[in-house]
Amino acid sequence: MKISRNLFRPIPIALAVVLSFSSQVRAQSLVTLYEIAREYDASFISAKALYEANLAKANQTLGGILPNISLGSTATRTNATVSYDKAPSSNGENTFGVYSANVTMTQPLYRPAVWATYKQGGRQLMLATAQFEAAEQELLVRVTQTYFDLLSSQDSLEFVRAQKRAVAEQLASAKRNFEVGTATITGVRDAQARYDLTHAQEISAENDVRIKILALGLAVGRTDIKAKPLRDNSKLIDPPKDPMETWVSRSESMSPIVRQAELALDVAKLEVDKASAGHLPTLDGSIVYGGTRNFGGTSTSPLTTTSSNHILNPSASLTLSVPLFAGLTTQYRIRETKALEQKALADLDNAKRTVAQNTRSAYLGLIAGLSQVKAYEAAEASTQSALDANKLGYSVGVNINIDVLNSQSQLYQTKRDLAKARYDVLVGTLKLRQATGTLTPQDLEPINQLLAP
Repeated sequence: MKISRNLFRPIPIALAVVLSFSSQVRAQSLVTLYEIAREYDASFISAKALYEANLAKANQTLGGILPNISLGSTATRTNATVSYDKAPSSNGENTFGVYSANVTMTQPLYRPAVWATYKQGGRQLMLATAQFEAAEQELLVRVTQTYFDLLSSQDSLEFVRAQKRAVAEQLASAKRNFEVGTATITGVRDAQARYDLTHAQEISAENDVRIKILALGLAVGRTDIKAKPLRDNSKLIDPPKDPMETWVSRSESMSPIVRQAELALDVAKLEVDKASAGHLPTLDGSIVYGGTRNFGGTSTSPLTTTSSNHILNPSASLTLSVPLFAGLTTQYRIRETKALEQKALADLDNAKRTVAQNTRSAYLGLIAGLSQVKAYEAAEASTQSALDANKLGYSVGVNINIDVLNSQSQLYQTKRDLAKARYDVLVGTLKLRQATGTLTPQDLEPINQLLAP
């Protein structure tokens, strides 16, 4: 049986890259962390073990259609008082034994239930493959999401610290102006309040970075992680070239979730065939090689004999079994399997609708995210200009201190939002491919190239 899709193949990386997890803390790329996660993440290892178990379980169905060969032997010993008419000298107490051996090969010839089980094994083999693909795609997206969550937290901490330094400078300026009488105490208190607020935000941001490092370390087994940031002003990915409905159509045929539901429906249909086979006869063929040897004679002859000169005698037989009545078990089993088939059909419809909805949401989210990045880039330039204008106005006495503080806060908030929007776009492109079932580790390479060396 041919599997419709190849399993994921790990991206080959040099040993030096893998050894980047040395005692020395250094920045790790996204690809490196994904490769490490494949060998460490407990949920993925569990999925891989389940996949291997399902493969073995599917192959067990071969036993129903292949010949079964067995070897059997018996030995008996009898002590008896016998009287032989033709050999009077042998009368009296006598010990004789019987030894038999046989090799039996049985081949199912007509067993509809067994063949249905074998076909189910093929479907279960493909089902295990689809489940493992879904687990790999989930790991890839999860590692990427936690990686960029860490970068986003680090950016937030950096922006909060930069804002704190700017507010500290503004506080010092307000104090100087108050001392020389060119500003009121209100400006000093406004700056002091904003400084205290940014200090509290800094503490929160530092803790958030620690939490994000732990989250990423849960997948890769390390806590001393330093993620590579994006290059400055690096161009993000291009928007999808195909229309949304093309992606939706692709998801209906390639999504592991849809394929799992389709295969589950096939298994349910074959289960109906198995149940219906309870009304059908079965036919088995068997070949037996065996023989018997008497030691010390028998109760009728004192001579040691064998069943043939070659000891083993071949024999063949056909066994036909026709079910007549099973206490209505078969009828109700058929009803049960047909109901489960309807359930599997409904699950398939639900899977297609869910995947289509997820694909549309991922597509629209990616398009909106790209537009949002452009909007935030324009907002960053605007808020920077506004801050410069407020600083100039404050220096000449036109604006008050709170105007500068508000402009600073707005600028750094915009920078944080822009950074997060960029990360969301990169994760969004992977989620779109995950929704359609086309996500592979090679899709990390373009993203990895956007990271700083």
